[in-house]
Amino acid sequence: MTSGAGVMNPTALIVVDMQTAFVVGESALPMMSTMLPAVEAQLAAAREAGALVVFLQNDGPAGASDEPSTDGWRLALDPEAGDVVVRKSQDSGFAGTDLDDVLQRHRVQVVSLCGLMSEMCVAATARDAIARGYVVVLAHDSHGTYDVPPFVDGEAGVPAEQAARVVEWSLGDTIVIAPSAARVRFAAADGEPLTHTP
Repeated sequence: MTSGAGVMNPTALIVVDMQTAFVVGESALPMMSTMLPAVEAQLAAAREAGALVVFLQNDGPAGASDEPSTDGWRLALDPEAGDVVVRKSQDSGFAGTDLDDVLQRHRVQVVSLCGLMSEMCVAATARDAIARGYVVVLAHDSHGTYDVPPFVDGEAGVPAEQAARVVEWSLGDTIVIAPSAARVRFAAADGEPLTHTP
């Protein structure tokens, strides 16, 4: 794990599964009060710099809170003109999607990831991005998960903040961890503008 020191110039922001089921209401992540402003700050910075913005949207199974076409499935943050929405049905945003092709068309080499859940879709997308040769930046305040309940009676659970931090550590030296969203400095993406609708 490398600690970011300001020399980070992602040309793409990948927003992972920021869907209504997990962002608002009683089922919102416990970290959302601090995480949402951090994600919004990265969105604003990426758009201002002319970076590519990609929203991953998970298609959950029937009956799940993120089942397609339900209220919980909807993106909690509105894509703007020029943003890309990539629907997925597995943890990694690269599995069974055209995410890699979208990034390649824009000649992206460095991506910033944010969103949820830290140990599932964020980590899986980060690992697949690294395996494809991308440099991955993950801001400490811009991803989150739920509290982890105890496994057996009498055992302590793991608070969401600690669970998210463990994910950062588990990604090893192949990822850049930025102390905060404010430390991520975006640059303009190259390539042809791409309009992508699922």
